[in-house]
Amino acid sequence: MSKKSAKTKKISRNESPAVVYFWAIGLGFISYVLGRIVLDGYPHPYHWLSALAGGLVGIPLGWLWYRWRGDVF
Repeated sequence: MSKKSAKTKKISRNESPAVVYFWAIGLGFISYVLGRIVLDGYPHPYHWLSALAGGLVGIPLGWLWYRWRGDVF
């Protein structure tokens, strides 16, 4: 009898876990909505800057979540 080799999934080093994307997109969206509420009297680009800041904060938080809890899948 021959043994079947186990299929292993190779993950490239450039690929990020899904939880990092979820944190970045989620915090970006929440920051945009809160920016719309708080910065209502200011020009529109400030809302996009708050979304960008939230997304950039979400990236390291997603990596921390991945290191502590693992990926979501």
